[in-house]
Amino acid sequence: MSHVQRIIVGVDGSAHSLAAVRWAARDAVLRAVPLTIVTALRDRLPSLADAINLRSDRSKIVRRQAEHTLAEASEVALEVAGPRDLAISTLIESGSAADVIPTLGEESAMLVLGSRGLGEFRGGLVGSVSTSIVTHARCPITVVKADNHTAAAELPVVVGLDGTEHSEPALSHALTEASIRGVELVAVHALIDFDPGHSASGGLGEPNVPSGADDDVVLAESLAGWQEQFPDVRIRRQTVRDRPVRHLVRAADQAQLIVMGSRGGGVRPTMLFGSTSQAVLHTVQTPVMIVPTAR
Repeated sequence: MSHVQRIIVGVDGSAHSLAAVRWAARDAVLRAVPLTIVTALRDRLPSLADAINLRSDRSKIVRRQAEHTLAEASEVALEVAGPRDLAISTLIESGSAADVIPTLGEESAMLVLGSRGLGEFRGGLVGSVSTSIVTHARCPITVVKADNHTAAAELPVVVGLDGTEHSEPALSHALTEASIRGVELVAVHALIDFDPGHSASGGLGEPNVPSGADDDVVLAESLAGWQEQFPDVRIRRQTVRDRPVRHLVRAADQAQLIVMGSRGGGVRPTMLFGSTSQAVLHTVQTPVMIVPTAR
C-alpha cells in the first residue's frame, strides 16, 4: 500500500487551481487524510510608482488577496466533502510557487496542481511552473485540467509500467487509487518498436526489444504479488507494441486517472522515460499522477 498521510494542493484563484482543489478534496476524503491548501506569494521590491503613490500597504493588500484565495478554495473543498469528514488547513508561503511547493512534498504527502494558472506575476501555477514542480518534487504529484469534466465514477485507473523496479512506486499508488475508488486497474506495458539510438552505417539496426510473448511475461512478473495485496482490485493487463504516448493518450479517454513513473529504467526505450511522462501530462485532459522513481 502507498502511505499518503496528507494531500497538499496549490492554488492561485484560477479555475484550474480550483479544479485541482476539487480533485484533491475528493481524494483526501477517500483516503481519510487531511488536506492542506497552499498559495505562494512572490515578493518584489517596491517600485517607483509605489513610492510616489505611497503604497506602503501593498504587502497587506497582497496578503489579503492570498487569504481570500485560500478561503475560496476551502469553501470549494468543503462543498466537495459534504457531510463527510475532511480536515482542512491553509498555508501562505513566500516565494515562487516553483521553488516553494516542491519543498512541501515529502514521502508521506501528495501534491495536487492545476495544469495552468494566472501567471508568474500573480504567483500562479502556470504550465511551466507546474512542469518545474513535477520535475523537482520528491512525492507523487497529480496535475488536473480545469476543462476536464468529472470522470464517470466507474472508469478505471490506468498505470504505465516498464517491467522494472522503477515501475513499482507508480503501481503501488495506482492500485491504491483503484482500490479506494472501487474500480479496476488497467496495467499497460508498451515498448517502442525500435531503438533510434541503435543504428549502423547501413541504417537503423535490428529492433533490440523482446518479442510480444516476452512482453506478456514481463507484465505478469511486474504484477506478481500485487494482486494478493489488493484483492479487491481487478487488474486488466495490456501489452502494446506501440508508441507509449499515443497509446496512453487513447487510454486516457476511458480512464479517470493516469498514473506514471517520473522516469523509466533499463537501456532500451520504455514508456516511463521522462519525455514520455511529460508528453502525456501535457496532452491528455484526464488527471495525471506522476510518481517519483528511484534516481
